[in-house]
Amino acid sequence: MAEQPQVSTAVLLRTLIEAAARIRHVIARRAGLGETELVTLEHLADNSVGPAELARRLTVSTAASTGIVDRLEARGHVERRPHAHDRRRTEVHLTDSGRAEVVGHLMPMFLALRDLETQFTAEELEVVQRYLRGATAAVERVEDPPG
Repeated sequence: MAEQPQVSTAVLLRTLIEAAARIRHVIARRAGLGETELVTLEHLADNSVGPAELARRLTVSTAASTGIVDRLEARGHVERRPHAHDRRRTEVHLTDSGRAEVVGHLMPMFLALRDLETQFTAEELEVVQRYLRGATAAVERVEDPPG
């Protein structure tokens, strides 16, 4: 039996990144959302933010962010609420409907990843996690200004 050639981790990581990019498009289409709207729901899954912060995270204008929130609010996926400490400001909150929209489409992936993780020892998981943290930092360097 011939040995399989070893594939570099960089190639495997690129394959994962490309698959993740494709999956966002697929999920957005299935949910009847634009990709930016899906990304908005993903951001809000972590915590509620104000419209200006949301615009910054999405790298769009505040006017564009307002339009995105308006569309998601019309579908019942987000709601605007007064800021807890500053009533002059508002925050955008993910609703149960919005959370169900994202999680429902991602659940098969979450379950498969959970099952995959059980195949590793604690020591192996430490190595995988160290690599993923380092790979994430390397990918994020693209966001840093050149120089």
